Amino acid sequence: MTSAYAAVYAIVLLGAAFAAVTLIAAKLLRPRVEYARKLSTYECGIPAVGTTEVKLNIRFYLFALLFVLFDVETLFIYPWAVTARRLGPPAIAEMGVFLAILVAALAYAWAKGALRWE
Repeated sequence: MTSAYAAVYAIVLLGAAFAAVTLIAAKLLRPRVEYARKLSTYECGIPAVGTTEVKLNIRFYLFALLFVLFDVETLFIYPWAVTARRLGPPAIAEMGVFLAILVAALAYAWAKGALRWE
């Protein structure tokens, strides 16, 4: 079994070695010019004033998280739909439970106002 994966191990090892050698070579060969102007932040030619903290509404994060959740759900449903006939009734019941949980989560988010965009 080990010999069957020897080529895979060799490619992974070769890829990791290539990445390491490339990063080390870039670190050693790059020009080192460190002065205050180079190390300062640059924003379209305008000097940075004040802090760089930006206060965002938590709804942006929550909305994106819900989108990713239901997007991943779709990725699980497509392969299941292709093989549903072959898997039989137990698979259909399991997908029904899965979808019921997701619908309940969507109803909860809707009731809490997570989908309201104000």
